[in-house]
Amino acid sequence: MASLTVHPDRLLPAEPAVRDIARRLYAAVRDLPIVSPHGHVDPAILLEDAPFADPTSLFIQPDHYVTRLLHAGGVGLDQLGVKEGPLPEERARAAWRLLCRNWALLRGTPVRYWFDSELAEIFGVRERPSADNADALYDQIAEQLAGPDHRPRALLRRFNIDVLATTDDPADDLEAHARLRDDPDITTRITPTFRPDRYLEPARTGWADGVKRLGEVADVDVGNYAGYVVALEQRRRFFVEQGAVSADHGHADAVAAPLERAEAERIYRESLAGQVSEGEATAFRRHMILEMARMSCDDGLVMTVHPGVRRNHHPDTFARYGPDTGHDIPIATEYTDALRPLLDRYGTHPNLHLVLFTVDPDVFAREIAPLAGFYPSVYIGVPWWFLDSPAMIRRFQESVTEIAGFSRLSGFIDDTRAFCSIPARHDMSRRLDAGFLASLVAEHRLDEDEALDTITTLVTDQPRKVFKL
Repeated sequence: MASLTVHPDRLLPAEPAVRDIARRLYAAVRDLPIVSPHGHVDPAILLEDAPFADPTSLFIQPDHYVTRLLHAGGVGLDQLGVKEGPLPEERARAAWRLLCRNWALLRGTPVRYWFDSELAEIFGVRERPSADNADALYDQIAEQLAGPDHRPRALLRRFNIDVLATTDDPADDLEAHARLRDDPDITTRITPTFRPDRYLEPARTGWADGVKRLGEVADVDVGNYAGYVVALEQRRRFFVEQGAVSADHGHADAVAAPLERAEAERIYRESLAGQVSEGEATAFRRHMILEMARMSCDDGLVMTVHPGVRRNHHPDTFARYGPDTGHDIPIATEYTDALRPLLDRYGTHPNLHLVLFTVDPDVFAREIAPLAGFYPSVYIGVPWWFLDSPAMIRRFQESVTEIAGFSRLSGFIDDTRAFCSIPARHDMSRRLDAGFLASLVAEHRLDEDEALDTITTLVTDQPRKVFKL
């Protein structure tokens, strides 16, 4: 069997003198607590603290990074149990075999890097997965998952996660968060995140029913536009009371464009009646993005924006498996003119923190960095999703910091549903930051003490500052 190698210098610069500097910088931050202000881990996992069912339900089923690569290689999502919940052992083992048999599909991807780290450092795996050892590895991992050291809360402590944000529906009662907050066994700060997308897009299936439910939980009559706005404001305040620090927005574009009050009221009425056009629905959503910014200035929730994805690109897959199943595809995105109305109104407001993410790498240096280099409210969301790879992160580092500096960065964002990948993702970021800062020291652009202060700030202080933690 080929060995699974997790080299201590992985991702650090190859040139010996620069690598030595990077080693020192990385060593200073390697074991610092993780601050994760944007992610998708289900809080019920930590509340219930039940053992993870098996390797497949832990590593494969919830992670569309993994399933999309296997699907592209000819593996059916049904074979992987996507959106099914824990599988009977025979099927779970069969899905694991498919992963191991197709291990070569992961070569060169960040998924492979994260997997190697997780398998080696969390479960002590020493052999590279293959068709020949799939069952043995399954048994090795399953045995550990059944023990107390690999239950969710034990791993939360082991991962040294200081802050963990979830993603939540505005109508959610957040009971799990309340119970976790009162649980003396939980020392991690677990914060909900207000995600209102479905309530801002009238063309979405079920929008009217969703708005009705929103009004019920807010105890507000949403039969008119004014009540709808009040319901959103009240739910945001409820989330703040429950510890939320941010509101997250992921629409097709970044456009914020105001409507006259009468026009917004008209579109809202017609939307409730099911008579809205696609163009009117888009105009309403763009108007509501401005309203969300206004509300952030009022209640202090950080506003994160990550547009530019064509959701559910394959209709048949969406019909069979639903959203978040690996076929969201990036599209080109424009920010400078799109956000001008928002920034004209609120760009210098002292209470607004606007974090701009993208899956379009061309706009990092062309638009987002210059915006963050002027507006005190704007911060640069670091590469994520399709861009959270060593090559793209290095490209980002080299282009963005020269325009806006390190102080305008968000700090690393793992954006993951795969619980066990959190430490691997943050470790990758710390290694790449160490390598980039080491190159600046080697080029005599920074002194080493400045590089050390910078990398420590990026890991600990910057995400707390940006996300008001």
